[in-house]
Amino acid sequence: MDRKIAIQGVKGCFHEQAARLFYEEHGHIVPEIVECSTFDGLYKSMDGGVADAAVMAIENTVSGGLLPNFELLRKYDRKIKGEVFLRIQQNLMALPGQRIEDIKEVRTHYMAINQTRQFFKDYPWIRLVESEDTAKSAAEVAAEGLKGVGAVASMLAADLYGLEVMAESIETYKQNFTRFLVLDDALEVERDKVNKASMCFTLPHTPGSLAHVLTILSFYGMNLTRIQSLPIPGQEWQYFFYVDIKFDSYVRYEQAVAAVRPLMEDLNVLGEYVAAI
Repeated sequence: MDRKIAIQGVKGCFHEQAARLFYEEHGHIVPEIVECSTFDGLYKSMDGGVADAAVMAIENTVSGGLLPNFELLRKYDRKIKGEVFLRIQQNLMALPGQRIEDIKEVRTHYMAINQTRQFFKDYPWIRLVESEDTAKSAAEVAAEGLKGVGAVASMLAADLYGLEVMAESIETYKQNFTRFLVLDDALEVERDKVNKASMCFTLPHTPGSLAHVLTILSFYGMNLTRIQSLPIPGQEWQYFFYVDIKFDSYVRYEQAVAAVRPLMEDLNVLGEYVAAI
C-alpha cells in the first residue's frame, strides 16, 4: 500500500527534502506528499486518515527551536520514530533565460530573507518580498510566467517547477541545519539500536528540583542534548520541560527513567529512536 507523508508547506519545500532524505536512507520511497498549510495540520491529516505519517521541523541551528511544535508533540499522541538533519541551502532562481540584472523582485519566506539578506546587499535594485513558503514562491513564478521576478528556495523546488538557478547556496551562514522529527507509527525501531529519547515533564515548584533530575541523568550516563522550557497556561511560573537525551545503553536509559520518574510530574516519553548524528 502506498504511504502518504504529511509536510508543512508545498511540494519542493525543505520539509519534502527532509522526508525524501529520511525515507530513502531507510530503504523506502516516499510515494506521495500531503501538503499542509500549518504544523497543526500535520496531525489533523494523520488523525483524519489523509496521511499515514508526518515529518515536522523542530529546531534550526541559526534561529533556534520552533516553540509551538514542542507543544504539538505533547498535545497529540504520535510518537517520534526518527530524526533527520538537513542543511538548508537557499538558492536564487527564476524563469530560464534571464540574468540577475533582470530581476527586480524576489519572493520567499521571511526566514529565507533573513538568511540571505547579506547576499542581496550586492543587488540593491532587487526588492525582497515576504511570502508564506519558499517552494510556493517558486511555484508561483513558474505557474504565472513571472519575468523579472525571482524566488529563493531549494534545489528540489527549482527542479520541480522548471526554474533556472542563478546563484546557489546564497545563505549567509553555511552551517545552517534544520532538525526534523519523523512521526510514523508504522516504523519499527529495533530496541538494541535505540540511542536517543525525547520526553516532556513538569516538576514540583521547589528549589533544586531540576538540578536533582539532571544530576541523576548524568549519573546514569545520559547525555542531555537539548532542554526547552515552556510555560504552562493558567499556572503561574510553572513550566513544561522538553528534553532530548542520548545514551549508549538502553538498559541504563531505562534505569535512569525509573530513577527520575518519582521526581517528575506528568512524564510523557515522546519517542525513542535512533539518533541521526
